[in-house]
Amino acid sequence: MADTIDNDNTGEMITGSDYKRMVLGAYGEFLNEFENINVVKESSAFFYSGKPGSDVLRTMGAAVIPLTEAVNESIGGLARRVADASVLGARGNAGVIVSQILRGLAKGLIGKYTATSQEFGKAFQYGILYAQKAVPEEKNRPIIVASKVVAKGAHDAVKSGKHISDILLAAIKASSENNSTHKDCGEQILQVFLEGCLKGLQGDLNLPPIDVGKKMYEARGIVSPIHDKARPYCVSFLVANPKLSVPLIEKELQEIGNFVVVERRFKTIFIHVHSEHPGTILERAVAWGHVGEIHINIMAEPHAMAMVQQACIMPQALLTVAENDEWAQKLQEAGAMVIIDGSDPSGPSVEEIVNAAHSDIANKYILLTDSEHLRLVMHQVKRIMGDRVSVVVANNNEEQIYAVRAFFPELSMEENVAQMREAIRRMSQDRKKNILQEDKDN
Repeated sequence: MADTIDNDNTGEMITGSDYKRMVLGAYGEFLNEFENINVVKESSAFFYSGKPGSDVLRTMGAAVIPLTEAVNESIGGLARRVADASVLGARGNAGVIVSQILRGLAKGLIGKYTATSQEFGKAFQYGILYAQKAVPEEKNRPIIVASKVVAKGAHDAVKSGKHISDILLAAIKASSENNSTHKDCGEQILQVFLEGCLKGLQGDLNLPPIDVGKKMYEARGIVSPIHDKARPYCVSFLVANPKLSVPLIEKELQEIGNFVVVERRFKTIFIHVHSEHPGTILERAVAWGHVGEIHINIMAEPHAMAMVQQACIMPQALLTVAENDEWAQKLQEAGAMVIIDGSDPSGPSVEEIVNAAHSDIANKYILLTDSEHLRLVMHQVKRIMGDRVSVVVANNNEEQIYAVRAFFPELSMEENVAQMREAIRRMSQDRKKNILQEDKDN
C-alpha cells in the first residue's frame, strides 16, 4: 500500500492495486470455502436454496475477470469494472447479495484515483448498505442482521482513524462474534468475503491464474471464470459507406462480443453489440467506414436499459426458465414465449436474462420463475430494465404451469401479473387443502 503524509490522520492510501488484491483474495477464499458453504446451508425456501457457495463463487469469478485486462489503475475505475461485471454475472440469491456489496463499494469509490482508509471504510459501509437494500423485505435474515453488525464494527474502526487492515479485522471480529450458535450460511458468506479481502490486501494470494483455460478448473469440478465473463456495455452505432459486408462484420463482432445485431439500412449499417470493452468495438469499427451516432449504455446500472428503444414484434411477452428440454416444451405448449435454459445448477445469470429480455421479441416482459433460488436474480434484472419488466415467482413446476396458463397477450402487464399471482395463490391453497385432507384420511 502506498503511503502519504497528508489526507487523513493515518497517512495511509489504498490504491487500485490494493483493491485488485482484495477482490482476488475474496475470490481465492471462496475457491477454498464454497463447498463448506454449500454444506452449511440450511433448508430454506429463500436464501439458501440451491448451492449458495457455488453461486457466490461464480459471481466472484465474473467479477475478477475484468482485473486480468484492466488498464485503469484508479481504485474508482477498477471498483466500477468489478461491480458492473458482478451485477450482470450474479447467479442465485447469494450471488446477487455479494454483487450488491461490490456495487456499493464502487459507489463509494467512484471518481477516486486512490482512497484514504476513512474513504475506503465509508465505501465499505456503502457495500453493506446495498446488500441490505437487495432484500428489504427480509430485514431479519441472518445475512442482513450480520451485515448491520459488521457495518457498525467497521464504522467504529473508521471513526477511530484505523488503517484499512484494522478496519477489516474489526469487521471480521464483529462478524465472528455475531455468528449464530447454529452457523448460518449467509453469515459464513459474509465472513469468507471479509477474510478473503484481508488476505488479498496482505498479499496472501494462493489461487490459480484466472485467465487460463477451463481444464485447471474442471479438474476441481469448478466452472472457469472465463466461462462466466460478463459483457456489461451495450454499444450501438451507425457505419456509413461500409467497406465490409454484413456477414463479415457479424463474424468479426462475434469474436469479441455477444448479442450481435448487424442490419443494413440503405447506405449505412446499424450495429448493436454487448461487450466488456466498448473501445475495442469502436476501434474495429473505424476501419469499416465512417462511424456515427454512438450510444453506450452500462447495463449493470439501475434502469439502464429502460430507455433503449428498438422495433419489437409484440407489446409484451412471457419469459420463463426451464430446467430441461422436456419442461421447456410443456411451458411453450402452455403459452410461454421466451424460455431460458435453466439446466445450469446455479441457474441463468442476470446477464443471460437481460439479454433475452433485450431482444426484439417484445417491448415488455413478465419474468416468471418456479424457484425462490432465482428471485433476487429476477429482481436484479428488473432494476436494470425498469418498468419494461415485471416479476412473478412460483414455488414449484405445477404453480409455474398454472401461472403460464393465466397469461394472455391481449391483457395489460398489470392485469396479467395480477392473474398469474392469483393462479399461484389458488394452486397453493388447493395443495394445502389436499395435504390436510390426506392427513385426515390417514
